[in-house]
Amino acid sequence: MSPIPGSGLAKGLAVTLRTMTKKTVTQQYPEAQPELPPRSRGVIGLFEENCTVCMLCARECPDWCIYIDSHKETVPPAAPGGRERSRNVLDRFAIDFSLCMYCGICIEVCPFDALFWSPEFEYAETDIHELTHERDKLREWMWTVPA
Repeated sequence: MSPIPGSGLAKGLAVTLRTMTKKTVTQQYPEAQPELPPRSRGVIGLFEENCTVCMLCARECPDWCIYIDSHKETVPPAAPGGRERSRNVLDRFAIDFSLCMYCGICIEVCPFDALFWSPEFEYAETDIHELTHERDKLREWMWTVPA
């Protein structure tokens, strides 16, 4: 049996009329901030005290967008008669968010919980070269991470 001529048009108009009567769900973003889910992925924050400069995050990053520089310092012995130890000290930790694909591998492989997802999402720049954020900016985002 063939459909009634014009029934498709009538169904389409019915959908249009139904949606015209519903309240809109558009959010006026700059004026009204969106309510984000508690564990939203926005940007990566750095808890610098936990970083031991093991370089696992930089090695595992598929985009090679994490830049780490460090130097070795000698630590005096903890007890008398002990020997001096050397440890890595973080000089530079930067992430190029123009390259980052937000996969989260760096956060997963960090054995000392130095990297976290922050729900902060407003970090747009007018110049692509300004999307490389150093450790001071990454540290600021750390305080927006939920407990």
